Amino acid sequence: MAKSVFDEVYGDATISDDDVRMITYEQFMCIRDCGEDYKLLDVLSEESYGQGHIKDSISFPVSDINGETAKQKLNKDDNIIVYCASQYCSASTRAAKKLSELGYKVLDFKGGLEEFQMRGNRLLILF
Repeated sequence: MAKSVFDEVYGDATISDDDVRMITYEQFMCIRDCGEDYKLLDVLSEESYGQGHIKDSISFPVSDINGETAKQKLNKDDNIIVYCASQYCSASTRAAKKLSELGYKVLDFKGGLEEFQMRGNRLLILF
């Protein structure tokens, strides 16, 4: 059976000092555009999510992530990508580390909202 695009990117991802698998914008868009199922988590505050987020993302603030809340929002076999504000924001790395330690397969899109917008994409705004 052929590997999924997510699994290929997961295998190629750069591993940080925190043992978090980080992906580039190009890798993120490859997964996004291939049509496979994945969960995209905005790990900033709910207020930040309302002010602008990537389409199809779910608000799951890093401060709320624990074993119980993860079980409510995610399945162990989900392919997960987390993002935050920018490469200088540590929330996505902290979220990826927490979720990885809970047994989830997770990638950290380090460029976050800033790079997503800089590359010409629009954010969804709730209010």
